[in-house]
Amino acid sequence: MVKHTLFFEHIDANDTAKVGGKSANLGELANNIDVPVLPGFATTSHAYDKFLDETGLREEIKHILEDLDIDDVKDLQKRGKKVRETIREAELPQDLKNSFLESYRELSDKLGVEEANVAVRSSATAEDLPGASFAGQQDTYLNVQGEQAVLKRIKDCYASLFTNRAISYREDKGFNHFDIKLSAVVQKMGKSDTGSAGVMFTIDPDSGFENAIVINSSYGLGEYVVGGTVNPDKFTVFKKNFGLIEKELGEKKVKLVRDTEGGKENKQVTVPRREREKFSITTEDAKELAKYGKEIEDHYEVPMDIEWLKDGDNGNLYIVQARPETVQSERDHNIIRDYILEEESEVVLEGQAIGSKIGSGKAHVLESAKEIDRFEEGEILVTDMTDPDWEPIMKIAGGIITNKGGATSHAAIVSRELGVPAIVGTENATTKIKDGEPVTVDCSQSTGRVWEGEMEYEVEEHRIDDIPETETEIQMNIGEPGKVFHLAQLPVDGVGLAREEFMVASHVGEHPMKLIEKGEEEKFVETLRSGIGKIGAAFYPRQVVVRLSDFKSDEYADLEGGENYEPDEANPMLGFRGASRYYDEEFSEAFKYECKALRRCVDELGLDNLTIMVPFVRTVEEGKKVREKMRQYGLDQGDIEVYVMAEIPSNIIRAEEYAEVFDGFSVGTNDLTQMTLGVDRNSEKLSDLFDERDPAVKESVQQLIWKAHKHNKHVGICGDAPSTHEGYADFLVKSNIDAISVSPDVALETILKVAEAEEKYRD
Repeated sequence: MVKHTLFFEHIDANDTAKVGGKSANLGELANNIDVPVLPGFATTSHAYDKFLDETGLREEIKHILEDLDIDDVKDLQKRGKKVRETIREAELPQDLKNSFLESYRELSDKLGVEEANVAVRSSATAEDLPGASFAGQQDTYLNVQGEQAVLKRIKDCYASLFTNRAISYREDKGFNHFDIKLSAVVQKMGKSDTGSAGVMFTIDPDSGFENAIVINSSYGLGEYVVGGTVNPDKFTVFKKNFGLIEKELGEKKVKLVRDTEGGKENKQVTVPRREREKFSITTEDAKELAKYGKEIEDHYEVPMDIEWLKDGDNGNLYIVQARPETVQSERDHNIIRDYILEEESEVVLEGQAIGSKIGSGKAHVLESAKEIDRFEEGEILVTDMTDPDWEPIMKIAGGIITNKGGATSHAAIVSRELGVPAIVGTENATTKIKDGEPVTVDCSQSTGRVWEGEMEYEVEEHRIDDIPETETEIQMNIGEPGKVFHLAQLPVDGVGLAREEFMVASHVGEHPMKLIEKGEEEKFVETLRSGIGKIGAAFYPRQVVVRLSDFKSDEYADLEGGENYEPDEANPMLGFRGASRYYDEEFSEAFKYECKALRRCVDELGLDNLTIMVPFVRTVEEGKKVREKMRQYGLDQGDIEVYVMAEIPSNIIRAEEYAEVFDGFSVGTNDLTQMTLGVDRNSEKLSDLFDERDPAVKESVQQLIWKAHKHNKHVGICGDAPSTHEGYADFLVKSNIDAISVSPDVALETILKVAEAEEKYRD
């Protein structure tokens, strides 16, 4: 006898043809993976076929969709609506009704209630398979209770197999509409309306970086995260040891909860300000979810897209569904495309960048998907948020901008799939951007920016498998941690210079001594830990050289409150900076918290790939004092290498003595040139004299390499010279430099230059 329903305990991943991808994955999760799953059952594909055949719906639907032109948006909308209405109006055969209700009663008995409160979700038989992403095309109904309500929602799920987006997608992919069948998942409803819910990717969904798990979370039912109604909290967890890389607080202005009085299943309510200002789950919750995500990914052996919830009544976490991630995991990782903006104008607004592309065109502000027939190919879609009804125009848009949504919202997921640049969560795009005005959607940086007008940009394409390996290590200089997951996929040997200054100036904004005075040291520590940790995790296990803070007194004074703690110096370039600060009686208190942040990166994230670099060390004795302070503050425990930045002539002259104090050297050509030639590098009058190619500077570099290698010490270079001067990389290879660190935009070019030079000098 063919069954019309199957409980999860009788389903596994091999049953996609019987119960669809979503149901099969839930059965697999419940039975073969050690993760928590709420109980439930699924209607079978056989039941769906029986419904279509016994009601005559199959022939009726064929007739409605005959000769459909999906490019005619109005016609698609009209016919799709007609199909859905026809399905909803049809009566379920009695034996199907009996079977569905019998299983619902059994589920209620298992849960010890009279009528279980359930979620009814659509599960297509071709859904969640590699090569086809049906996510979001069919409907989900939450807080469904009672026999008649369950029957109605199962039929609504059947109807949702023919949403406009689903019809369009199948036509695009060449799928026969009747080769794909629908199962309805009927599952115990978790109490996330009093808790939280969200989405988790076991791969960074924007860059494809494989060593991070990204979790989006908000209060209430998960629909608002998936649909993009809220800007959620975001947690990024390191797969290596489940340490927290970073977390970002979302706005979470509203939430969807069960409507216990108004007669509807669910209702929207405002989230109180005190809750908005807190994270919707704890860091420990995020780590636990990440562990579940890793177990699921390991089981399926592909990156996964997972929905989860936290029950507000019992505090437990549950996995609601899991499906293969279909965008980054199927991308050709041998090809790297760099989008480079060649000009700038006024920034109209900012939001979260999805992907790393740039697009431009005429803005078209739309309030509703009902207006999509007015949209023309290549225009920039500007709207509040998107749902599956928007898909027909999203695929022809030059870019997408939404008020609401996060990295896992519908707009973000679909734009990634379609390869369309999108900026989500801008809050007020529909009021700030005028309909018809030309704009540029720029996702090439960590923050998505909408520029006024259509800006010029170029696209550089590189094939990684064409890039040669070099004996000399080629590394990158990085200050902004926002795009490091993208940059880490370049074939480089790590980071030769990670600058702390950007993180302090942009993300802290206040002088560290002011924060200490206010008792807010933790803000300073956690911001540095997060930024450095993200860079270290992105490139793990490759080396990341972190330069200790190297603000000059005038730069520190520019931070909020800084003027109260900084001396007024005639020449800050030669003044109170670098190593001299770290053991200073007053400033060393701030240095203590810098050391604490770096120590956390090692202890909490397991980043044994970090190397610390001490800048502007004027004397060997000063170097000893700094290392002693680092030991006193718990950073220098023998498990981390410490380099000195070679940028003062004394570093070269006394290099063999410095080699007794430090584990390696990194040449800073900008300051070394300035100090060697006595030229202010910022002086326009003397700009012609400032030249890293001067024989005195080059001889200093060669002397350092010779002396350091005599003591088996590493020498790298992280100044601008290799990037800006033709032939400088050639000189460095000839001099036997160990590592060359350059800006990301010239990293691949430098590898090619170094490979050519190595052929000449190292045969």
